[in-house]
Amino acid sequence: MAKAARKKTPRTSKSKAARWSPRALWLRLRRWVLRVGLGVLAFLFLLILLFSVVNPPITHTIWAEKRRLGEVDREWVPIEDIAPVLARSVVAAEDARFCEHWGFDVDAIRSALEAGAKRGGSTLTQQVVKNVFLWQGRSWVRKALETFMTPVVEATWSKRRIVEVYLNVAEMGDGIFGADAAARHYFGVGPEALSPQQAALIAALLPNPKDRSATQPGKFMRKRARQIMDGAATIERDGRAACFEH
Repeated sequence: MAKAARKKTPRTSKSKAARWSPRALWLRLRRWVLRVGLGVLAFLFLLILLFSVVNPPITHTIWAEKRRLGEVDREWVPIEDIAPVLARSVVAAEDARFCEHWGFDVDAIRSALEAGAKRGGSTLTQQVVKNVFLWQGRSWVRKALETFMTPVVEATWSKRRIVEVYLNVAEMGDGIFGADAAARHYFGVGPEALSPQQAALIAALLPNPKDRSATQPGKFMRKRARQIMDGAATIERDGRAACFEH
């Protein structure tokens, strides 16, 4: 006896409805968001690896300022062509424990919280991540990405590389980016020829370079520069500059 042909079960309207139920749609959306998120993180990870050896061609801040002003002053120079005292001055001004942490300075964060967020707790590494890969301004999205990327940068870049990139992308005046542009704009010398006082005045511009002047320093700037000169000498003497000077 020939076997009876099996009847195909037609798709019911009920099964079709299940595919478009709110729960099914939510699961699909969640999978899509997860894939996009993982793709973004993978792209950022590859970009971090690339910029550990390749100089960033531009940053969001530089691009935005170029659109606003029409032109910016910026020239990349290797850290070997920058006076070591400028690197020490910037570290002393922005992140004196730079050689001792892994991207986050817990003590600085605690102090910032105790001060009611009136002072910053960002490390030099966090600032490099924000300047090179992200954007300015405050948002939970940016802060979350910064928190993810900072330890990755610390794990894949040398401390010397972090300082080198910072010295070349940091805003040091209106439309002025990096050590070379700052040295020539304010003092008419190359970044390799900066004196300790000149280096301290440039470092004192941070973090408000548009509101401060290195060539016409007020009382606050002069006092801040003296503090930075002392700090730069201190971290050189006690070894806290060793991680980026060799």
